[in-house]
Amino acid sequence: MNSKDRPQAPHYRSVFISDVHLGTKDSKASELNDFLKSHRFDQLYLVGDIFDGWRMRSGIHWHKSFNRIISRVLKISKNDIPVYYITGNHDEFLRKFANSHFENIQLLNRKDHICADGRRLLVIHGDQFEGLTHCGRFLKFIGDRGYDFLMLINRSVNHLRARFGFGFWSFSAYLKTHLKRAQRYIHDYEHAVAHGAAKQNYDGVICGHIHQAAIKKVENTDYYNTGDWVESCTAIVEHHDGKMELIHWLEHPLRLSMAQAKKQKIKLKKKKTKALVETMP
Repeated sequence: MNSKDRPQAPHYRSVFISDVHLGTKDSKASELNDFLKSHRFDQLYLVGDIFDGWRMRSGIHWHKSFNRIISRVLKISKNDIPVYYITGNHDEFLRKFANSHFENIQLLNRKDHICADGRRLLVIHGDQFEGLTHCGRFLKFIGDRGYDFLMLINRSVNHLRARFGFGFWSFSAYLKTHLKRAQRYIHDYEHAVAHGAAKQNYDGVICGHIHQAAIKKVENTDYYNTGDWVESCTAIVEHHDGKMELIHWLEHPLRLSMAQAKKQKIKLKKKKTKALVETMP
């Protein structure tokens, strides 16, 4: 694909991502790195669970792509782009260092975000509202012990799917959309978060935590969930007029064009290597 045919990299006012879970086998750090280097933005919010301190207690899985993410974020901050790191429950070991600064990175437990259109949003990871739901035990299983098992199933199934040329499929996402108890939990969580934000006189809330990306109105409150970078690879972005958009990176035209260009590059390299071998005596 010619570079002129590729979609232009957009420029956003703000980008919000969460639940990367660096230190685990299922973190889609490479995809996130591609996303960050392919977009321009004026400020970056990391909305919790960027590192997975819980999983790393029992064993650290560290991939070179994780180093690239850390380097990417540091590079962003050094380019005078503010980075707000909002702590989550999986990286709660950072909460005691809240209100600290590193380079242009601010470590916070929560933050007010004023949109370009004047709306005031609460930015918080969201685990603080989990106790207000009616299905806490279920999500605790899905989000903790059981989640490791679901991820193991995901890896096994998607390994087979990849061999036959099929794309990524999420078993845990399937459960969330097909089990009534999971749907009830998500509904309760969204309403608990929205109610909590409204009670504090916010116009809306941006959170993560449940790995369920969404943009919706909940009880007249703007509810935004960033999703995750373990399965869905989603982000919330703010345009310069204050409009919010949910980006599904795995299906984004820019990402697909990058993947196509990479395939062509590899194909061309193989062709040149083959031609070189054929000319050798």
